[in-house]
Amino acid sequence: MSENNHPISEVLHITMDKVKEMVDANTVVGQPITTQDGVTLIPVSRLSFGFATGGSDFGKTQNTPKNFGGGAGAGVSVIPMAFLIVKDGSVRMLPVAPPPGDTVSRVVDLVPDMFERVTGYIDKKSAGEAEQEVL
Repeated sequence: MSENNHPISEVLHITMDKVKEMVDANTVVGQPITTQDGVTLIPVSRLSFGFATGGSDFGKTQNTPKNFGGGAGAGVSVIPMAFLIVKDGSVRMLPVAPPPGDTVSRVVDLVPDMFERVTGYIDKKSAGEAEQEVL
């Protein structure tokens, strides 16, 4: 019996086809959702999967009928991680993960937001000073 015609090959191929159905690009980066006010939300997920297969073949002598025992399984885990928010030509990432457990991780997570706020404050202050010079 060739390997391509062996029952374990069939079990393996069917299981892999089912895994391919579950795991595709639309699972990791979801379909965009557009709101009425023109904001587009794109879900982003973490994907992990496991796969196992097994088999057996009995009856190695010619007088014994061929037996077969086999099995396969797969598992998929999809964890939502963030949303990409597209509004007025700008893109922002909104994480949906729970906040970090320790203080250092919280500070590291806050740095980009604080940088954005400080930059916005400086830009507003510079614009206000420029208006005063014109007057």
